[in-house]
Amino acid sequence: MKTTLGRRAFITLLGAAAAWPRMARAQQAAKIPRIGIIDDSPLWDRFRQGLRGLGYIEGRNIAFEYRSTQGRPDQLAAAASELARLPVDLIATYGTPSTRAAMQATTTIPIVMVGVGDPEGAGLVGSLARPGGNVTGNTVLSADIIAKRLQLLQELIPTVKRVALLWNPDNASHTGILAEARVAAPGLGLALIPVGVRSVAEFDPAFAAMLRERPDAFIMTNDPFHQLHLARIIDFLMTNRMPALFQSREHAVAGGLMSYGASLPDLFGRAAGYAHKILQGTKPADLPIEQPTKFELVVNLKTAKALGLTIPESFLLGADEVIE
Repeated sequence: MKTTLGRRAFITLLGAAAAWPRMARAQQAAKIPRIGIIDDSPLWDRFRQGLRGLGYIEGRNIAFEYRSTQGRPDQLAAAASELARLPVDLIATYGTPSTRAAMQATTTIPIVMVGVGDPEGAGLVGSLARPGGNVTGNTVLSADIIAKRLQLLQELIPTVKRVALLWNPDNASHTGILAEARVAAPGLGLALIPVGVRSVAEFDPAFAAMLRERPDAFIMTNDPFHQLHLARIIDFLMTNRMPALFQSREHAVAGGLMSYGASLPDLFGRAAGYAHKILQGTKPADLPIEQPTKFELVVNLKTAKALGLTIPESFLLGADEVIE
């Protein structure tokens, strides 16, 4: 009897010992911080690369949770709420609408925003120096450089008099951009034609309305929803032989005439530093909003040729990159 009990106790002990490594691994895995990302895209690769450079290895000491809106802005709230309910340890967002959706989903989970146009004006933070709340990150400062974009269009095409601006009425940062453009355009002798698009169904009517106004050139914001439909926008511009100035290098690479703005890959990469500091215990409220220090001008000569435009050598010399 004693032998049987001893054997049972020994077997039980062995079973517990064998289970312990699995339990330890499970507990360790449970402690891996999770970052939630809304609408993953190649731009987020630089964010993940930045984290790897800081020592984060996916599956070992960091994990990612992804939620997609399938290009539907009305699904942002649901995507953000799902991430908050998991919950994740941090939510990373691109642009104002995603950031606002995350803020509505949680007031406690830290949020790192990337490439927001006007975080202060949109009410996302108290100020750039002291964000307050659970949100921090970086801005593209798009509202502050709209006048420079219009000047570049004029410099390249002196005959430009009417400029269409594609914006998203549901993007709170665009209010400041539109206001800035309305002030800058008349000062340069230009007529501004604002065209709002907030859903896929609005593209064709907006394009038709734009053509009725006979613009000489086109500019657009960096709205994440619009970027999902960049090919459609560029196809419309090329079909109607309309020169355009975009905000990001990626737009010029995709076939736009030129771009002027901060480097999006750089902003995504720098956002990794914010995530690292927050995961190490720093509060988002204590991390000032970072502003870009360098803006790049990119010119696509192939598109210029297709549009029948000759780019002056002096203009090309001022470009940071020329795509041939």
